[in-house]
Amino acid sequence: MKKLHALLLVLGVAFLAWLVWRIGPRELWHEFALLGWGLVPVILCEGVAELIHTVGWRHCLSGPYRSLPLARLFRIRMAGYSINYLTPTGALGGEVTKAALLASKHRGAEAVSGVLIGKICLALGHLLFVGLGSMIILWRIRLPRTLSVGMLVGSALLTGGMVAFLLLQKHGKVGVLIRWLAARNIGGRVLQRLAGDMTGVDEALKAYYRERPLDLGWAVGWHLLGFSVGIVQTWFFLHLLHKDLSWALAAGVWFLGMWFDLLTFAVPMNLGALEGSRVVALKAIGYDALLGMTYGVALRLALLFWTGFGLVNYALLAAQAGEPPPKTPVEQRGPDCRRTR
Repeated sequence: MKKLHALLLVLGVAFLAWLVWRIGPRELWHEFALLGWGLVPVILCEGVAELIHTVGWRHCLSGPYRSLPLARLFRIRMAGYSINYLTPTGALGGEVTKAALLASKHRGAEAVSGVLIGKICLALGHLLFVGLGSMIILWRIRLPRTLSVGMLVGSALLTGGMVAFLLLQKHGKVGVLIRWLAARNIGGRVLQRLAGDMTGVDEALKAYYRERPLDLGWAVGWHLLGFSVGIVQTWFFLHLLHKDLSWALAAGVWFLGMWFDLLTFAVPMNLGALEGSRVVALKAIGYDALLGMTYGVALRLALLFWTGFGLVNYALLAAQAGEPPPKTPVEQRGPDCRRTR
C-alpha cells in the first residue's frame, strides 16, 4: 500500500509539473496577479465549508462528545483534516487523530464510533451531492464518452463500497474479522484486547443507528450544505477574473470537480488530480486550460492554508491531551482527608 501511495504521489507531481509547463508559469502568475486580495475570500470559503461539515459531524457523535463546544470540535476536525491531507494513509490517519483527540478528555467507544459514522456520512453526502449535480446540472456539460463511462463505473464501485461499510456499521460487524481471529488465539493478547475494544465500538454503532436515524439524515444534510459552499466559491473566483458565468454553470463546474475528487480520493494530497480535473471542468464549458489551472491552484492554496491551521491546532490539542488530569476535590484537600457521612 505504501508503494502504491508513493507511486501515485510521484505520478501526481509529474502530472502537475507537466500541466504548469504546458500552460506556462508566466501566464499562470499573471492570472493570479489579477485575483489580488480577492483570493482571500476564496480561501475563507473553504473554512466556512469545513465549519458546516463540523456541524454535520456533531450529529454523528454520542455521549459526552455531543456537548463539546463547536469551536473545539472544529479544531479537532481540522487537525484530522491536516493529517489526512499530508499523510499517504488513504484519508484514514486523520480519522485516527480525531478519535484520539476526542478520547483525550472522555475515553469510550463512542469516540471511535462517532468518527466512523462521521466518515460514512461525509462520504454519503459527497456521493449524494455529485448525484444530485448529475441530475440537475451536469447533463448540460459534454464530456468525452470514455471519460463519462469511466467516471460512472468508478462511482458505482464506490457506491457499493460505501453501502457495504454502512451496513457493517449498522449491524455492528466492523470488528467481526478481529473477533474471529481473537477467538482462534491468533494475534495474542494485543488482538484479544483490540477485539474487546471493537466489540464496544460495534455496540455503540448499533445503538446509534437504532436510536438516532434522524441524526444520520441531519448529518448528511449538513454535509450537502457544506459542499454547496463551493458553488459560491467558484462563482466568486470566476467573477474576479471578469468571466461572465451564470450560477448554473458555476454549479456545473463545481459538481464536476467534486465528482473527480470523489474518484481520486486515494491520490496523496490529490496532487495533480485537483488541478487537472479543474482544467477539464472549465474546458467542458468553453474556457481555456489556463483558467482551469488558475482555479485549481487557487483551491490548492485554500487547502494548504487550512491544512496549516489544522496542524497548529493539532499541536495545541495534542499538548493539552498530554497534560495530567485535574485533581479531584478529595485529592486537593490532601491525603489525610476523610469523607464525612
